[in-house]
Parts: sequence; structure tokens; C-alpha cells
Amino acid sequence: MGYPDEKTKSSGLYSSTGAWTESDSFQSDSRQPNAGYSGASPMIHRAATTSSAVPPLPSRPSSSIRRNATAVGGTVNGSSKSSQKLAGIKDDYRGVYADLCNIYKRKIRQLETTYNFERFHSAPLTDSDIVAKPMVLLLGQYSTGKTTFIKHLIDSDYPGSHIGVEPTTDRFVAVMNGSEPRVIPGNAAAVAADLPFRELDRFGQAFLSRFQVSQCPNPLLENMTLVDTPGILAGDKQRIERGYDFTRTIHWFAQRSDLILLFFDSHKLDISDEFKSSIMALKGQEEKVRVVLNKSDMVDQQQLMRVYGAMMWSLGKVIQTPEVVRVYLSSFWLQKPPNVYEDCRALLEKEQADLLKDLMDLPRNAAIRKVNEIVKRARLARVHAYIIGHLRKEMPAVFGKKSRQRELIDNLQAEFLKVQQTYNVPAGDFPNAAAFRQCLEGLKFENFAKMSTAILSVVDEALSVDLPKIMSRFPHHGIPVLDPSERNPFLSPGPFGSGNTNARNDIPPSYWHFSSVDKDSARPIFLSLNPVEGRINGSTARPYFMNTGLSVEILAKVWTLADWTGDGYLDEDEFAVAMHLIRAVENGGEGVLPTSLPQSMLP
Repeated sequence: MGYPDEKTKSSGLYSSTGAWTESDSFQSDSRQPNAGYSGASPMIHRAATTSSAVPPLPSRPSSSIRRNATAVGGTVNGSSKSSQKLAGIKDDYRGVYADLCNIYKRKIRQLETTYNFERFHSAPLTDSDIVAKPMVLLLGQYSTGKTTFIKHLIDSDYPGSHIGVEPTTDRFVAVMNGSEPRVIPGNAAAVAADLPFRELDRFGQAFLSRFQVSQCPNPLLENMTLVDTPGILAGDKQRIERGYDFTRTIHWFAQRSDLILLFFDSHKLDISDEFKSSIMALKGQEEKVRVVLNKSDMVDQQQLMRVYGAMMWSLGKVIQTPEVVRVYLSSFWLQKPPNVYEDCRALLEKEQADLLKDLMDLPRNAAIRKVNEIVKRARLARVHAYIIGHLRKEMPAVFGKKSRQRELIDNLQAEFLKVQQTYNVPAGDFPNAAAFRQCLEGLKFENFAKMSTAILSVVDEALSVDLPKIMSRFPHHGIPVLDPSERNPFLSPGPFGSGNTNARNDIPPSYWHFSSVDKDSARPIFLSLNPVEGRINGSTARPYFMNTGLSVEILAKVWTLADWTGDGYLDEDEFAVAMHLIRAVENGGEGVLPTSLPQSMLP
């Protein structure tokens, strides 16, 4: 949905710095941005180090759906800066998806088909379900900026898009990458083997006629799918005339989405009954939900504070969780109106940069989520097999089958307890007894498959060996692990590191105790370097250390001694020790540095 007075011209994101610096002689960490804001959104590459500042991406060729992007604070030729940043996402998890498909088909699917898992839970997964790109679901009332947000991200129109003050998006639209702009109608999309929408058949023709896939060539869409939804109105008329269950449809998309964005307008904070039921359908997916308070620059700073409080109060009555939902203040315009307020611009830039970071992290988070979903599905299928096998075992061989089956159904909770005790299954792994009882009606227990130790052992192997092995392939999510060759910013290929390593004795022994380290003097300097998670990397520390006038060889020794954890980062204590060592060299020469850091220097 769009904003008032929006045209087909784009303005860039009110974004913060995107410049990532590094010196030529050492590696840079993508987690360390420059201080200040210079008009481009910060980009978080993969959790790994980069070797140079991020250059602007080349402009894409013009086409019938291209737009010029006018960024706030200046003009950007070609694509908007936010789309440039997001186009840099690298999805390197195809190997993970291939292994997941292999494990599921070889070791888990047989268990599901043997014990009729589909009737009780969901149909077997296809390859397209597992390898589907990360999905972002956009929900909100009409004219809160969902369609505008998509256009801003991809920096172009997409087939079938329309923006206006009135409710314009009247269907579910999956915006995906394609070789050329085109629209795939819902019925065709639901039977396409290469699209992850085959299960949408369950919602019937009324829904499929209101669903479409819009494809267009776009670098961002190579790594994710954006799902636009109809704007939600107040009252019963729209709900009655839809012809399909809107809430159930939202629940289906929410289960398969990796990020769910709830859009609010700074002038539209009410939550209608249908919007409330849609939010309630997100239960169990709370970790994916983010709230976007859009058009935040249409109110001044004092009003924005009140609007934020009112929205949180409204959400608190709908989202019943002890955690506070993450809210992003933003303002995405295709053409910025003249009456916006600029007193919160710096705050909006930071908030929108955080939202972009969430999108940058999607490929990695989606891959982990899919591993997690396969683990959950395998555990549920295993418990399902235990239950079905137990019910089959409890049936008599000849007489009284019907009465015994009724007895088992009526006392299903007690049978669950028996299975729990027999197989030592956690109570939280069992399905809802009432829903399971309803699925059992009409089935003949004597036709159930008997317990198969061979099939179960294969699933156990997948859970204990194969899937944990896949998880071990993901890098550390926080500060990236540096290669040993990158952990000292003053060492590079060449004849560095040579020199006198014998300590001189003209400095008093008390100097080599941590108690003599002047942490109070080092702390302001450390904080001025903008540490991330309490640590700084070599690219951040190197310019300051080089200003001491010491040679690269000596600074390399200082870094090696101070970085006693050997991870390529300095925390506050390590930085203070590095400064302590530098002062020692300044007072006593290179020879004062010890070969290894004395134990007395450790805090």
C-alpha cells in the first residue's frame, strides 16, 4: 500500500554510513563502521572479514520499470543506496540446502509416509520447500507503506504494483526474481514445481484468484522473496466478501516466512478486528516479528514519542508475550513531501539502518531456521510414529476391535502418558490431544503400521549425527572468527616481525604487573574507537597505534603480546595493556618488550 501524493519516483533511504575502511596492509572487519553518518545505509556483509571498502554497485541497465532514485540529502545516479547495499547480500548456503534435501529424503520422509504423518500434520516436504529463498511477509492496514517499502528496496516497480491513498493492493503478491518482468497467476503458481506455493491449493479458488507471483530481474530478489498482502480495513464487510479465510492464509505464510514486518502509520495506530486476528495468527512465530512505524517524519519529536507509546500500548493487548517486540521507526517515501519534520532525522537513519541489517542477515538466519525446522519436524514425526505404533499394538487380534478403538480414542491423553513413559519422550514433544483425536476419527487402527526399529534408527542418526554436523558449518553469528593470518593488523606477507626479542632489565619489575596498567587513561581512547560487543578489531585500532610513531615491526609485537586470546580483537583490558607496552617502548626502546607476556600482566 502507498502514501498520499506518491508518484513513481523514488527517494533513497534516510541512511547512515556505508563506508567500511581498511588500511592496505591489514584486514578489515565488516562489523566495524566509521563513526558518523554520511548518507548511505550501513551494510553488514556475511559474518566474515572483508578486504576493502565497499564500492558502489554498478547501475543496472534501464528498463521500462526502472526509476531514478533521489536520496534524501542528495541525488544518487542509478539505484538508491539502500538497494545497492541489499544487492550485496551473498547467499552461500546452497550446499546446506542440498544436504538438507538429501537427509530429509533418505532418512526422514520414509518415517512420515509409513505412519501417515500427512493426515495429522502436514504433507511431505518437496525440494522447492527446502531450497526456497528467505521470505519476508509484510502485514498492515491500508496505506501504511507496504508496497512503497518493496519498491524502495528493489529500486524499481514490479509487475502489477500500484500505489495510492485508497486501498490498492487487493491480493497477495509474492515478489520474486525472474529473467524478465511477468505475472504468474495464483492457479499456475500453485502447480509450479519450482515455486514453494503448491500447498496453497488448500485455500481454494477464491484465494488463488487473489494471489499472484510477480517476477522481475533484481539483485535483491536473487536472495529473498517479498510477500505483499492486502491492506486490512476495519469492519466486517471486507472480511465477509473475501471468500477465503484470511487469517488461516496469514498463518500459512507466517509459518514459512523468515521475517514478518507489521506496518503501522504514525497517523493510523488503531488495530481493527481483522488486523488483531491476523496478529494472533502469528502466535508461535514471535521471534520473526518486527514492527515498522512508518511515516515517522510526519510528526515532530514530541508527537512521535506519544505515537510510539500509543502503538506499544495497543500492541501490548494483542501480542501476549513477556518480551518487547522490536520496533523500527522509519519513513520510506517514493517522493518526500515538503511538510516532513527533520528534528528526528538522525534517529530515523539509525533505525532504518538496523532494519536493513535485519534484511542483510536473512540468508544466514533462513538457513539456520530451515535446519531447525527439519529437526523439529523429525522429532515430531518420531513421536507420531511412537503414538501410531502404540495404538496399533493395543488393538486386539480378532474380536472387539471397534470397542477397543473407541476406548483408546476416548482415553488418548492416558495413552500419550504411556508412550511418554515407554520411550522417555519429553511431554512438550506431544501434539495437541484434541486435534490428534479428531484426526483419528474414521481410521482403522488395525491398518496402522507396526513399530519399525530400522526406520526409527535412521531418523535417530539424522538427529544425532547428520543435522548437528550441518549446524557446525555455520560461522559464529556475532563477531566473525578471523583467520590466523588476519589476527595481527601489523603483520603482512614479508620480512616483518624480526628484531630483538630479548627483554631489557632497565624497567622496574613492578611495571610488568597488571595493577600498574593505567586503565583510566586507556578507557576513553578505547571507547572513542566504537567497540562492537566490547571489542575492537585491527582495522579500527591500527590508525591510532600508527600515530604513536613506532614502527610496524614493533607494533606487531605489541599486538601479539596484548592479544593474549589470539582472536584478532582487543577488549578493554587488552587495549590498556597494549597502551602500557607502547609506553614501555617509548621510554626504554624496542628491547624492553618480553618474548611472551608475563602472567602477572593478565587481569
